[in-house]
Formats: sequence, structure tokens, C-alpha cells
Amino acid sequence: MIEIERKFLVKGTGYRQEASSRIRILQGFFCTDPDRTIRVRCIGNHGFLTIKGKTFDQGTSRPEWEYEIPLVEAEELLALCIPDPVEKVRYQVLCGEHTFEVDEFSGANQGLILAEVELQDKEEDFPRPSWLGREVTGDPRYYNSQLSQNPYSTWKD
Repeated sequence: MIEIERKFLVKGTGYRQEASSRIRILQGFFCTDPDRTIRVRCIGNHGFLTIKGKTFDQGTSRPEWEYEIPLVEAEELLALCIPDPVEKVRYQVLCGEHTFEVDEFSGANQGLILAEVELQDKEEDFPRPSWLGREVTGDPRYYNSQLSQNPYSTWKD
């Protein structure tokens, strides 16, 4: 399966009032190689194992496979991951026919807020809410796998 998404920085907190849901996510990585990423996630009462391939189309697309696993197994697998896990709260914000996932990071990535929108086609048009900031699609610093190794709090710029 190919995932097509665009990623943006977020300005302000206006998305919170528009959000239809809010959930805590904890994720760890077994492999953070840019050509292949393997992660485990705990989302609420659910666990997931995800494998992603190398990005293409200027960072908008990549192959992805995701499997639900028992939460207890996901929690056990987190202990085997490369330190440190990525912690965030995800808000789902419906904008027209698209849903933005807005992630407020905590821990070592405190202060970073990113929005992602999944698309059917890389050229697809979508609404741009007022809180949507600069696009960072394709910038590897903003990949969760890289944030686990080089947290936002350590950035110099």
C-alpha cells in the first residue's frame, strides 16, 4: 500500500477547538534507516506494528503496512526499541473532505506541533486552515523516526 501525505508546522492552538478527537500516542522504533522504518505504537487501548519503505515524490509518498497487535505485546515491544520513544497527543480535525492529524509532541520533542493530511493523489487539492503553517513534507528532521534520535529540543535552529 502507498501512503501519500503532506506535513506542515502548526501555528497557534486553533485546531483544538475544531478537533473531533484527542488521543495519546507512544511509539518506538526498531529501525530508523531512511530506506525502511519499523515502529511499534500504543494508541489508546490498541497496539500497532508498522513497516514503512523509502519515501519518494519529494517526500509525499512511501509504501506502508500496518498491523494491529495486542496492546500488551505492543507495550512489551516498546521495551526493545531504540531509545527514546516519541510521545504525543493527536487531534483529528475534519476540514472539508479531508482529515488533518495534528500532533502535539511532549517529552524531548516538547514544543513541536505538526499536522499531516493524507491524500489520494500527490496533486490533490485540500483546504488550508488558518492554523496551518509552513510545509515540511520531505524534511527528514520532522519524521518521527528521526525525532526519536534527534529530538526537537536539541535543534539549534
